[in-house]
Amino acid sequence: MSVSRSVILFGTEETVEMPPIVKAGPLEAVLEAGNLRYVKIAGKEALRAIAFLVRDRNWGTYNAQISNLKIDQQPDRFTVTYDALCADDQQSFQYSARIEGRPDGSLLFEADGEALTDFDTNRTGFVVLHALDGVVGAPVTVEHTDGRIVESTFPERIDPACPFQDVRALSHEIAPGVGVTCRMEGDAFEMEDHRNWMDASYKTYVRPLALPWPYTIEKGRKTPQQVTLSIDGAAGAGSGSAAAAPVQISVGAATGHGMPRIGLAVPAEHAGDAVAGAQLIKDANPSFLVCSFDARKGHGAGEMRYFRELGLATGAELVLEAVLACVDENGTPSGDPGILNRDIKTVADAAQAAGVEFSRVAVSPSSDLKCTLPGSVFPDAPGWAELMAAARAAFPDAQVGGGMFSYFTELNRKQPPADVLDFICHSGCPIVHAGDDVSVTETLEALPSIFTSVRAFGGGKPYWIFPTALSMRDNPYGAAPAENPRNIRQAMNRVDPRDRGLLGAAWYAGYLAHAARAGVDAVTLAAAAGPSGIVWSRQQHEQLWFDEADVPVLAKYHVLAGHMSLAGDVLETQSSNGRSVQGLAVSGGNGLTVWLSNLTGDVQTVLLSGVPDGGTVRMLDASSFEAACRDAHWTGAREAMKPAGVQLDAYAIAEIRFA
Repeated sequence: MSVSRSVILFGTEETVEMPPIVKAGPLEAVLEAGNLRYVKIAGKEALRAIAFLVRDRNWGTYNAQISNLKIDQQPDRFTVTYDALCADDQQSFQYSARIEGRPDGSLLFEADGEALTDFDTNRTGFVVLHALDGVVGAPVTVEHTDGRIVESTFPERIDPACPFQDVRALSHEIAPGVGVTCRMEGDAFEMEDHRNWMDASYKTYVRPLALPWPYTIEKGRKTPQQVTLSIDGAAGAGSGSAAAAPVQISVGAATGHGMPRIGLAVPAEHAGDAVAGAQLIKDANPSFLVCSFDARKGHGAGEMRYFRELGLATGAELVLEAVLACVDENGTPSGDPGILNRDIKTVADAAQAAGVEFSRVAVSPSSDLKCTLPGSVFPDAPGWAELMAAARAAFPDAQVGGGMFSYFTELNRKQPPADVLDFICHSGCPIVHAGDDVSVTETLEALPSIFTSVRAFGGGKPYWIFPTALSMRDNPYGAAPAENPRNIRQAMNRVDPRDRGLLGAAWYAGYLAHAARAGVDAVTLAAAAGPSGIVWSRQQHEQLWFDEADVPVLAKYHVLAGHMSLAGDVLETQSSNGRSVQGLAVSGGNGLTVWLSNLTGDVQTVLLSGVPDGGTVRMLDASSFEAACRDAHWTGAREAMKPAGVQLDAYAIAEIRFA
């Protein structure tokens, strides 16, 4: 059967309309799902987004059902109005929105909400995002709700807490002599460093986290809020709609880093499927396999045997990621040494019974799988030194490390003393806060800040990225990731369809480009099998086209396998538009290899500099997708690189070799 372009790119047939652009004087913005993103003044990004969001008690974000949408675009102004409903089987909330852009470039966004039932939520209201480029470390003027004015700066290192609280307005410069002021009314706002969750922004949001959550908006209660944006200085004219310029990728000197080791996750629940595809996994040549084990879920010697079989069949180094319950007989988190020894013994006994050996072991108490807010007291748990000592005693031949099996956020809030670790680790996921395509690919912009921040407190210990994928394996902020029976784009989905499409493949390539330049020691991306697997296996969820086609691998198999084969010096690469195209250059014994990944749904022309003549290009794109999925040994047709540059179709990935 043929595969549709939508499934090729996104793994789903869900339709997403091209969002319109609204303009008023020097201001323009993208209107998407009733919210504004890429708010620009005379072509300069002023805000990454202004959005009215409704979240449930697990931090899941509702996809608002919009009705009565009216867009009145005049030559020098615009007005947008609509009604929205956020509902599930238990509760509902509605709001009416009005967005007005004025000739001077100022903006008003107001939303009048009302709970139609008692409505349990962790946050309902406006969120304002400041982008990173030109903002990180830059001055900002903060106006507080009591009228106080404070001069400060946007954090350079990622702040684990809230850099600004009790906020009424924020002002910053977007160009020399041109500033903007964003005023937020209807409640007290505060800012968190959104980079903690891989979001490419600083986020200012309604309702302080120091207040209890979830909270209930009583039936019939109204919640009026508004955000305004004003310009200080002469902004100039609007940017117009010039054609996109080619992306310039310049290759420079050696970074001093070699390629990171690259491995795959092996979730215990999908270890059997991984064993069934062991030959394909071996052919991909992962450096290691991170085997996840949690006795609370019933994991035992059977799962350990799968890990052993997989290690023997692939020859890959085995790394154990072990969750320790560390709870007493009442289920209460405990730091009792006897309980710690009991739980680590359960893991060690299962490994011994299966005859499996691990070269590295990372452990975490189960309480650290859930978030603890800044200012809150962490649940009782063994200390870092006690955890590492217990792990070393149970696995004396292994390197022992730790950090967080959740996200950088939790690691940043509970930083370990580096001297007790052999290596430091954390996981990641790009769909924590938003599920749309643009937000997913934007997350890569936050990686340099994350890598730099970990190095700052990591004490020079080897830095390992633990299982990171588009699909969310665990939810630190609620009961569980969301199920996805409709195969849609949505935040916090346990199964993200784009893990099967080119967008996912491009995202993994972009991640590796950032990690390699930063000198990360080891990166665990995707999985051997399961929702993020590189080999196909039948799952409980529907996998459009893949299930009927019965293909051996997914497209990202070739991207990860290609990067796993790289060896040599990582070179500096600079992209004139890193948001759209990322590049990785590695110089080794076989010459220079450059990988390019298009992180957009548009065709991108890429011009390379600093490379020799005579490159040949292998392209993974919509035209080669089916062949790549049907053949694990797909090599693609190589073509000579043209002087006019490399044309990358939507979410295409190119491998360019120079002899």
